This record gives sequence, C-alpha cells and structure tokens, in this order.
Amino acid sequence: MKKSNWFVLSIISGIMVLLFNLFEPKLADDLNLLMVPVFLLVYSFFICTAILSLILLFKNKDWKPIVVQAITALLLFFVPFNQIILNMDFKWNHSKREQVVKMVEDGTLKPNVSHNSSLIHLPKEYQSLSSGGGDIAIEHSGDGYNILFFTFRGILGGFSGFVYSTDGQPPSDGWFGGDIKEVHKMDNHWYIVGPYE
Repeated sequence: MKKSNWFVLSIISGIMVLLFNLFEPKLADDLNLLMVPVFLLVYSFFICTAILSLILLFKNKDWKPIVVQAITALLLFFVPFNQIILNMDFKWNHSKREQVVKMVEDGTLKPNVSHNSSLIHLPKEYQSLSSGGGDIAIEHSGDGYNILFFTFRGILGGFSGFVYSTDGQPPSDGWFGGDIKEVHKMDNHWYIVGPYE
C-alpha cells in the first residue's frame, strides 16, 4: 500500500473511533445489543491500523500515520466525550424537559405503564428526551417527588440520567430502584446521576 493511502487509512480509523466515542450514548440507545460488535469492529480497526502504522514507522521511516494514531489515542484519554455530550443534551433539551416536568406537576402526565407504577411513557413528541424507550421514572420522597429522564437505560437495570428534584435535594443511592454512584448538580433542581465511576 502506498504511504499516502496508509496515511489516509490512519486518519479514517482515528475519525471513526473519535466519532464512536462522541456518539456512543446515542448509539447505545439505538443499537443496544449491537453495541458490542460495533465497538469491537471500530476499536479492532483502530488497533490494527496503529500496529501497522508502527511497523511502517520502523520499516519505511514514515512517521505520519503513527502520529495520527497517537493524537487520536491522546484525545480518547483526555477529552471527556461523554460529559460533553451530556452537557449539550442538557442545554439543548432543557426547556422541553421543563415542559414535561410541568405536565407531571399539573397531572397531565401520570404513571401509565402497566407493569411499573412509577413509569410514565411520554407522548411521541417528548420521547426523545428519555433514552431506552421514551419513559421517565417518578420517585416520591416526603412531600416532593423526583423525575428521572434516562440518558442510558441498561438491560440489567443500570441507568444514568437527568433528575428533576421538586425540593432541590440531590438524589441518593437506591432512588429509582438503582445503584446511584455519582450525582452532579446541573442547574437549580436538576442533577445528573449515574452508575458509572
């Protein structure tokens, strides 16, 4: 393969892995069980390209492909892609999520999922606000309640998401029937929770 072609291939593998990381939350929601093969395909291509770029460096003294791979690897380690996406999602959809909160407060939206009395399946125009099927979860605490908009909803019960708290108190472990390990305040009454560490 020509040096210029290998350089282009290393750029393509780098872009693929960066785009995968940037859109991983959305892909996880859309692809669900196919995420593992897609992950393996993208990262295998990147690793193979990196190994062959290293060989090309020693064999032909062509350093450009390995530099692209190294820059990509550094970006993967130091750029918080997940946090960037979550912050953008929160800002872009904040007003629509506030509309849903108001509908829950005024009783327009009530639990409507037969197998779980704490879930509300959102109307079609709001389903994109909560991953994993367009449901939100309601957790009562004292006189108030909390509303969870999923950003990730795992098959085995793990989840992360944006929580609106009517009394402004941060969510605690065990809320929404899950294992909440991280809580970060996003805005007044709004938190992001996750099982990730």
